[in-house]
Amino acid sequence: MKAFLARAVMLIIGIILLIQLWIFSSLVWWRTQPVETTMFMRWDYLTDFKPIQQDWRDYDDISDNFKHAILAAEDAKFIHHHGFDWAGIQFALERNNEKGEVVAGGSTISQQLAKNLFLYNQRSFIRKGQEAVATWMMERMWSKRRILEVYMNSVEFGQNIYGVEAAAQFYYGKSSKSLTREQAAFLAALLPNPKYYQDHRNDHKLQFRKRVILRYMNSTQIPQ
Repeated sequence: MKAFLARAVMLIIGIILLIQLWIFSSLVWWRTQPVETTMFMRWDYLTDFKPIQQDWRDYDDISDNFKHAILAAEDAKFIHHHGFDWAGIQFALERNNEKGEVVAGGSTISQQLAKNLFLYNQRSFIRKGQEAVATWMMERMWSKRRILEVYMNSVEFGQNIYGVEAAAQFYYGKSSKSLTREQAAFLAALLPNPKYYQDHRNDHKLQFRKRVILRYMNSTQIPQ
């Protein structure tokens, strides 16, 4: 029995190490190469087998309006933290305890990107642990500019719609480089629940979130 348990433990450790090696090698490759598929995209495709809409755009080919909007919406302290916003996490925990359910998250853009690239959407301690490791590696291997560039090109904006270029074309019939402030704020406001908001564009929560983003866009600092 002891020998069996020992082998089981060694197998689990081996699997974990292989996962870390896969994450590390992927981050090395993606330091310079476009990210054209993520774990979230694969799961999305496997659920309905519809083509994924995604069109990579380099950082300078995306509107600064959208960069400001996405930071105002998702991670205003992006430039200043090292992957984890501890104050934001504490605030989210306090709100969730008050409500007795998960109503707020404290994840940074770096954490969200790590999850999108490598993991899945089910909450668990194992997933959060893997997310933390991937985030830690990413923050040390990539620049803030690269992290934001990949995030903007891989985040979900609706059913099978990934990346700001595909979103700009779908919602406005234009390139992501020419997004106005209003359009950028709308796209950023979609992110908490993009599949729902895609079909409910006048939802009062979505419109309120858009107004808040517009209010704080100018106070965000984007990577140069």
